[in-house]
Parts: sequence; C-alpha cells; structure tokens
Amino acid sequence: MKFLAMVTAIDFLGKRFTLYAISAILVVVSIVSLATRGLNFGLDFTGGTLIEVSFPAAADVDLVRTNLSGAGLDDAVVQTFGEASDIVVRVPPHGESESSVDVSTTVLQALQQGVEGEVVMRRVEFVGPQVGDELAEQGILAVVYALIGIFLYVMMRFQWRFSAGAVAATVHDVVLTMGLLSVLQVEFDLTVVAALLAVIGYSLNDTVVVFDRIRENFPRLRKSTPIEVMNRSINETLSRTIMTSFTTLLTVIALYFLGGEIIEGFSFTLIVGIIIGTYSSIYVASAVSLDLGVSKHDLVQVEKEGAGTPVDSQP
Repeated sequence: MKFLAMVTAIDFLGKRFTLYAISAILVVVSIVSLATRGLNFGLDFTGGTLIEVSFPAAADVDLVRTNLSGAGLDDAVVQTFGEASDIVVRVPPHGESESSVDVSTTVLQALQQGVEGEVVMRRVEFVGPQVGDELAEQGILAVVYALIGIFLYVMMRFQWRFSAGAVAATVHDVVLTMGLLSVLQVEFDLTVVAALLAVIGYSLNDTVVVFDRIRENFPRLRKSTPIEVMNRSINETLSRTIMTSFTTLLTVIALYFLGGEIIEGFSFTLIVGIIIGTYSSIYVASAVSLDLGVSKHDLVQVEKEGAGTPVDSQP
C-alpha cells in the first residue's frame, strides 16, 4: 500500500472543474428524473398486502405471474425469497373494502393452480396507505438528520470548510443514487432506505480518511500550496481507498447475484453508492474544501510565544 502511494502522483484536484461540470450534469438529470418519473415506491410506502408462500418444489415464477394475472392481480409483484421454492407476492391495495384475508385467499387459490402438492402460506402482512406515508416521512427525516449529524461531526473534528465539503459530497451521493433508482425504476422500499443510510456512512468514512491525511500533511508540508498538499494526501490514501472499495464491492455484488430478488434493490443501491461515494470523497469533498479556501492556517496550530519555555523562578 505504501508502495502504491509513493509511485502515484496524480493531479486529482487539477481536474476538479471538469469533474464539477460532469457532477452538475448528473445531478440535474437526477433531479429532473425524480421530478418527472419519480420513485417506484414499494409496498412499504404505497400500502398493500405481502404474502409469503412455500411451494412443494422449485416454483415456476412465470407460471405464478400468469396465474395471478388470471385471478385479476396483474399488478402483483412476484419475488423469490431464500430457497427456489419460496415466493413473496406483493399486492398493491385495490380497494378499501378488500381485506388482507380476501387478498391472501385469492392469491393462495391462484398459486395452487397447476401445482402438485400443497402450497403453504407462511406469512401475511398488510400495510395501510397511512402507515406508508408515515414511513416515507420518517425515511426522509432519517436522511436529513444524518446530514446534520455529519456536518456537526466533521466541523468539530476538522474545520467548517471540510464540513461543508463532506456534506456536499454526501448530498451529491444521495441525489445521484436516487436519480439512478428513478431512471431505472428500481423498487424503492425500506431496504433501499437502509442502503442509502449505509451509503452515507460509507462515503463519510472514506472522506474522513482523506481529511485525516490532509490534516497530517499540512504541518509537514508547510512550503507546499494547499492544492499540492491535498493532491499528495489523496495519492497517499489512494491504495487504501481502492482496496476498501474493491473488497466491499465484491461482497455486495455477491449479495446482488446470490441473495435473491428480495434484496436486489438493497444490494444494487449499495453498489451504486459505493462507486459514487469513492468518487465524491476525492472530486467533491476535497475539491469543495479547497475551493472554499482551506489553508494551512486553518489546521496548523501556531504556538504562542514563550510556550513550552520554562519560567525562571525569582528568589
């Protein structure tokens, strides 16, 4: 790791204005998509019924969807859960008079068609529209509180310019991630909210590592300009950033392909967030801090005259 940090001398921040423009375009596209297409809210937010069933053998998902369509449930979402024989069916609300018992009975009867053996219902959950609205509000508040906490934490640990850079990077990550979810219409449920909060924490951790090295290098490189100090700090932590992001991505990619449809949204959000968070810790957090005017005077503590010098005692 030290070897890689010694041989790299990439002028990251010299290219920051080009990357600013790219980030600005992506943020605008994300905001436009969120405003026009919106998010594909899942049952957690829209309300509806969730039915978990177990088939006697591996379930044919296409046949399940066909049977549900024949029962008048064209908008039902079918996902595998755990084993190939386990299925989760999410049914949006169809009417106030329709109870979860009626929906689950209809679903079970539809799934039993063409299946040898008994289809066992394991779990039924009903989420009302009012509960969904409350969950959406709480999810937004969770992200806002996380941003406020990040600003205060980084400001106390470093300096307000670094704090502004960290918050700018975090907002950048959340907006771009949600924008891609909107463009691809990935189902947005509570697991995706959890993934967004995890992305915020991951991005902040990567940013703080870079900021720590910048703070260490300012006193050591007194004759260097701020951009030189920050570029060198980013290069010195580059090996750590690459290895951490790579190993984390391996785990999340494995979850995406092997974890089943039930956590696809969660793992996909993490994959996107890790990539964007790694980028933003360099080209957003550090760049914004630099352009806000951070310098050695903000981080180097000047010793008071006579400090540390023993005072002669008078007889």
